[in-house]
Amino acid sequence: MARTSVAIIDSGGANIASLSNAFDRLDVSSTLTRDAATITNASHVILPGVGTAADAMQRLDESRLSGVIKNLKQPVLGICLGMQLLARSSEEDNTSCLAIVPATVNKLAATPGTPVPNMGWCRVNQVVPHELFSGIADNSWFYFAHSFALAAGEYALATADHENAFTAVMAHENFFGAQFHPERSAEAGARFLRNFLELRS
Repeated sequence: MARTSVAIIDSGGANIASLSNAFDRLDVSSTLTRDAATITNASHVILPGVGTAADAMQRLDESRLSGVIKNLKQPVLGICLGMQLLARSSEEDNTSCLAIVPATVNKLAATPGTPVPNMGWCRVNQVVPHELFSGIADNSWFYFAHSFALAAGEYALATADHENAFTAVMAHENFFGAQFHPERSAEAGARFLRNFLELRS
């Protein structure tokens, strides 16, 4: 099997330490980096993110990584805000994103029964069979913390429900996204990360 090397793009997200620890528990080494060569040469790339879309895109642009990410050919996983950055744009501050996926990120609808942000455990409904779900039962629980999301559309591999269904897992070519935090989602999240690492370009 080809050597697995994980590059975690240093986008300033607060979840980076827990993400690195999740890979340590899988006995897989990971490198937190803003170096274009390290990212390009990794077998797998993680784009994490916590905060606002505008701030995250500014950091990527200042690090000259936006173009690097768009041209990656290996499996790439965007997590939480990192998944949203793969879209064309976000309603959050009317931000232009990486435009890898031709879709728009929208603010979640808030009602008395479904407050925003959506924080906590939600069931994930697998709508398209995929290797990412190997060994993970349909409607398993994953941990979410977000105010924006992609609508449930053509790129959705799985959905979750707030006031309306939204995309929980997406795929477009070699780019994947998880709106939940696999590093905080117990056994199902660990299996999801392991499944991602078994994807090959």
